[in-house]
Amino acid sequence: MQHAVGSPLPPPHEQGRGPHVGWASAAHHPGAPQGPAPVPPPPPGYPGTGAGAVPPSGPVPPSGPMPPAAPVPPSGPMPPAAPVPPPHAQPPAPRHAPAPPPPETTGHLPLPPGGLVGVPPASAPDPAATTLAVLLIGPAGAGKTSVAKYWADHRRVPTAHISLDDVREWVRSGFADPQSGWNDHSEAQYRLARRTCGFAARNFLANGISCILDDAVFPDRPVVGLGGWKRHVGPGLLPVVLLPGLDIVLERNAERSGNRRLTDEEVARIHGRMAGWYGSGLPIIDNSQLDVPGTARLLDEVLVRAMASPPSW
Repeated sequence: MQHAVGSPLPPPHEQGRGPHVGWASAAHHPGAPQGPAPVPPPPPGYPGTGAGAVPPSGPVPPSGPMPPAAPVPPSGPMPPAAPVPPPHAQPPAPRHAPAPPPPETTGHLPLPPGGLVGVPPASAPDPAATTLAVLLIGPAGAGKTSVAKYWADHRRVPTAHISLDDVREWVRSGFADPQSGWNDHSEAQYRLARRTCGFAARNFLANGISCILDDAVFPDRPVVGLGGWKRHVGPGLLPVVLLPGLDIVLERNAERSGNRRLTDEEVARIHGRMAGWYGSGLPIIDNSQLDVPGTARLLDEVLVRAMASPPSW
């Protein structure tokens, strides 16, 4: 029989020992009674050995010496009993379903599906307040970088300037300078820079920031030039050609320094190839007699017409 408050059963009697030997530790157990619990008397006719004897469940063993007493459990508080789960209990369902993994993001907003820029709506006649992607094309010395920076600085909406030459010159060791000869390495670095600029443009546009890119795209290489930009940015990119006269280009190129300055022969050759944009359908600005602010204002006018009737390219 178990004690009323869960204390261990007393050990069996030994000869020469009383029924309460070894219960001192149980008296100090938290919640234990101050004295031994009353034990009901044995049934009549049972040859018990004392007042605390308990009738066995089977036949009465023969008389003889009692087996040695079991070791007394150490004193101390009893550990709380673990709760027993009910039969056929199901594990509790989680309170909250696991959250799905966050979508791939770039910046603070996710890129739109596909990441390509669509054609701007024709109902936005003010390019200064519209999110646009512009590609400014022209030979070396046409003023692409100066016009692009000024145009981006003076818009009413956030606008980024992405220069292909600046991105290409991120390569420090192993830079393939086209002035030392066009080869597979310089071609590969140009392709890599265009892809990098295209991804940056999509990232800016997805976060509501317009961008203007500048590159010397040749009309006789449509797959590498305009075709590459369309693949990297999207059909909504608005190309505009900046093409002043050869004498103006030579004069501006002479003011350059470092690897941005080309020989006069190279400038003349590039300018001649750029003349192939006439008749292509792309808008062309001759800024021979215009300063940078005047060219930027004319660029806004050209973009208004390009949004109303996007060029086919």
